[in-house]
Amino acid sequence: MTTKLFTVSLLAACLVWGTLAAQEQPKAEQPKTPKITKRQIHQQERIQQGVRSGKLTPQETRKLEREQAKIQRDKKKAKADGKVTPEEREKLRREQNKANRDIYRLKHNDRTQP
Repeated sequence: MTTKLFTVSLLAACLVWGTLAAQEQPKAEQPKTPKITKRQIHQQERIQQGVRSGKLTPQETRKLEREQAKIQRDKKKAKADGKVTPEEREKLRREQNKANRDIYRLKHNDRTQP
């Protein structure tokens, strides 16, 4: 009888402790992507500089802005499940590399704002 009482008491204590421990844990934070964010900011600054200098036409600017918006959507989608996998990071890196080339190419072509 004492063994059963001890076992039941121990089980109840474990359940209470487990419930309290679960409540004390902070909610999961969004995964961090500082390198991706830093590149996005830098690319956005390059686009704005191209607009200010007149090296990007309105059509070119729209194309680059759409490309940046897609990267942002993909980043948000990658973070949605609480973990950015290496494959997702690689996909974002490839998209940013392409965007980088596009910014350079469009800023250095012979078209300018009227």
